[in-house]
Amino acid sequence: MYKKNTKELEEILEHTHPEDIANFVDDNEGDLLDGNRDFMKYMNEKFREKGLQKQDILLKADISQGYGYKLLSEEKVTKQRDVILRICYAAEFTLKETQQALKIYHMDTLYARDPRDALLMTFFNEHPGSIIDINEMLLANKMKPLRSSGIQD
Repeated sequence: MYKKNTKELEEILEHTHPEDIANFVDDNEGDLLDGNRDFMKYMNEKFREKGLQKQDILLKADISQGYGYKLLSEEKVTKQRDVILRICYAAEFTLKETQQALKIYHMDTLYARDPRDALLMTFFNEHPGSIIDINEMLLANKMKPLRSSGIQD
């Protein structure tokens, strides 16, 4: 998708004066988010790479097809990070791919100092089971399960 990784862009920015940001943007245009359906592009690219169908992913994520398709096409927006995590896990994303999806969606990435996030990170590293297995492990550790959509207590 991108020629330069985020670290390379950050290194360039260390030596870029604020007045030169237009040059930075021009020079790195293909490596920057353009704000135009970036999440949809990223997810579609990853699904293609992995040979996965949206219908199968949404089924594994336990997210309704109508809602899921609207999220993936950016027709609908969610504030529930758990919904994005469900989709990423069902699509067999690595932890790195999941963190990138969360960043593009403008959501907090998983944080190792947060016990719930730490547990989720282990699942993304190993992929030992399904969403049901994740929720069982979260509940066993007295943590909130992954939300599917809407409001749950």
